[in-house]
Amino acid sequence: MAKSAQARLDDRSSDAPGDASARVAAAPRPAQRFVLASASPRRLALLAQIGVVPDAVDAADIDESARKRELPAVHAARLADAKATRVAARHAGAFVLAADTVVAVGRRILPKAEDEATARACLALLSGRRHRVFGGVVLIDPAGRARRRLVRSDVLVKPLSAEEVAAYIASGEWRGKAGGYAIQGRAAMLVRALHGSYSNVVGLPLFETAALLRGAGFDFAVAGTLTGEAAL
Repeated sequence: MAKSAQARLDDRSSDAPGDASARVAAAPRPAQRFVLASASPRRLALLAQIGVVPDAVDAADIDESARKRELPAVHAARLADAKATRVAARHAGAFVLAADTVVAVGRRILPKAEDEATARACLALLSGRRHRVFGGVVLIDPAGRARRRLVRSDVLVKPLSAEEVAAYIASGEWRGKAGGYAIQGRAAMLVRALHGSYSNVVGLPLFETAALLRGAGFDFAVAGTLTGEAAL
């Protein structure tokens, strides 16, 4: 009888808490899908800095024109929300991240410079002045809930000489950039001071983006790999 009782105790010992926790630890993580609602190579590169690689890149392709008397901060927040909503409708059950960057001098929203004349006009306006960069970020989680952040950075550009403007225009890196400059490039030597998020000026505020993802239950350990679906 003593041996039988001991055998039963030995059998039960196989269900000890340590073994149960080992079985739980071995359970696979739930699948997650992450979509970047932007075709910006800069945002893709910034996400890679924090170990996040989208499963797909899907640009929203919306009208980005400012509304009459729309303030810069409101404009950035509205466009980020519109991009996220448009793309989330095409990717049910995924984390969808959208962002918009607005460069402003006072209430004036500076355009994306697509030609030399626009770039020169932007640089002339920024020269020797402080301007603001607003970053709107929206994350829609797999359940369809939206989380939002609006980030502001203040940037002071040194007074620019004609030679400096000419050299920067010749670089071509202003093309397609809000405000006509790229702080992550040669424009770095034109910026005297920056208060706030540097990555926001580049195109995506990383601290706030990571906070949104964590708050939504995004698992950074399985942050996805770039698939053939993704296109820049």
